[in-house]
Amino acid sequence: MENTYTKIYLKRKKDNFVRRFHPWIFSGAIGRIDGVAEDGSVVEVYSHQNEFLAVGHYHKGSIAIKILSFDKVNLDSGFWFAKLNNAYIFRQNSGFTGNKKAFRLVHGEGDSLPGLIIDVYDRTVVVQAHTIGMYLSVSMISEALQKIFGDSIDAIYNKSKNSLPKDFAVNVQNGYLWGENSNSEAVIIENSCKFNVNWDTGQKTGFFLDQRDNRFLLNRFSKDKRVLNAFCYSGGFSVYALKSGASLVHSVDASAKAIELVEQNVKLNDCNLENHESFKADVMKFLKEQELPYDVMILDPPAFAKTVSKRHKAVQAYKRLNIEGLRLVAKGGILFTFSCSQVVDNQLFYNTITAAAIEAKRKVRVLYRLTQPADHPVNIFHPEGNYLKGLVLYVE
Repeated sequence: MENTYTKIYLKRKKDNFVRRFHPWIFSGAIGRIDGVAEDGSVVEVYSHQNEFLAVGHYHKGSIAIKILSFDKVNLDSGFWFAKLNNAYIFRQNSGFTGNKKAFRLVHGEGDSLPGLIIDVYDRTVVVQAHTIGMYLSVSMISEALQKIFGDSIDAIYNKSKNSLPKDFAVNVQNGYLWGENSNSEAVIIENSCKFNVNWDTGQKTGFFLDQRDNRFLLNRFSKDKRVLNAFCYSGGFSVYALKSGASLVHSVDASAKAIELVEQNVKLNDCNLENHESFKADVMKFLKEQELPYDVMILDPPAFAKTVSKRHKAVQAYKRLNIEGLRLVAKGGILFTFSCSQVVDNQLFYNTITAAAIEAKRKVRVLYRLTQPADHPVNIFHPEGNYLKGLVLYVE
C-alpha cells in the first residue's frame, strides 16, 4: 500500500550529502515542504529535480531530517523487524550475545537508525529514543524486539525521558513497554568481571558499555601498581585493576551515588577491600591535593561539550585536567585519558593532550589510540559517530 508521507524537496545543489549517504539533512538544505511536517513526522526527501532520495524523521531545528532509509519504504512493523533483526545478527555473529551478557544492540547512525539507542542487560532490553520520531515508534520497536529475542528476554524498558527534547519530554515517563523486572536491575558479566546495572536509576541506559575493550586493556598495566580511577562512576576500571592485581586503587567521583556503585561492584567481585579506597570529591581538587604519584591513572570525564559553541571551553577543560593528571603520574607510569565529546574530534583531542604534556613538562609516548567497541559501530558515511576518543600514554 502506497504511503502518504509528507514530501520535502531540497534546494538546488543541496543533495550531495544525501547522495553520499550521510544520514542528516540540515534545515538550510530544504527548499519546500509539500504538506505538513510536525516534529516526529515521517517524511520523504526529494531532490530539486523531483528524484526520490530518502525516508526519515523530521524535526524543527538545525538537523531537520534524520534518514532511516535511502530506499522508498514504509516505516511499518516489517521495516522495524528487518532493521532490528539485522542489528541483532551482527551482534550475534560478533559474539556479543549470551547469558549474563551486556551489549549495545542499536547504536543510532552506526546501525542506520539515528535517534535510537538499544542496550541489552542479560534478560532486559533498554530502549532510549533521542528523537520524537523514534519515541513515536517505540510500540513497533518493542513488538519487533519480542519476536527477535523470544523467550531469552523478560522485559523491555523505555528510558527516553531525559534524552528527548525537554518540551516534549514533559509528558513522557520511563517505564516498561513489555514484561517487568521488579528490581529494575541485573548482574552482568563483562570479561569475567561482574557489575550490577540499574536501568531505572543509572546514568544513560544504566551502564557505560562503550569502555568494555579499554577496561580490558587496563589488565595489562595494573598488576602491583598504584592506580587512580578518576570520574569512576560505577567503578568499571577500578574492578578490572583490582582483579588484575593492583596493589592500591583509588576511585574518585563527585557523585555520592557513584561512590555507592563502585563500592558495591568491588564487593560483588570479591576484590581485596584493603586494596581499594573511594573518595567523593571534585576530581580537579583531588588531583591538586595529592602528593604521592600514581603508576597508572584513568581520566574518563563526562562530555565537556555537546555543542560546537562550547567546544573551546571544553578543550580548555580537557587541557587543565590532563595537566594535573600528567603531573601526578609516576616516572615510567601510564595514563589512560579519554574524551566522549562528539564535537571534539580525534586530532583536536590529540593536540589538546600534546599541549597539556608541554605545559606539564612531561615527556610522553603514545602506546595506543582507543575508541568505542564493535557493538558501537561507526557508519563510514557519518564520521561524527566516532565520539569516544582515548590515548594510552607512557609518561617519562
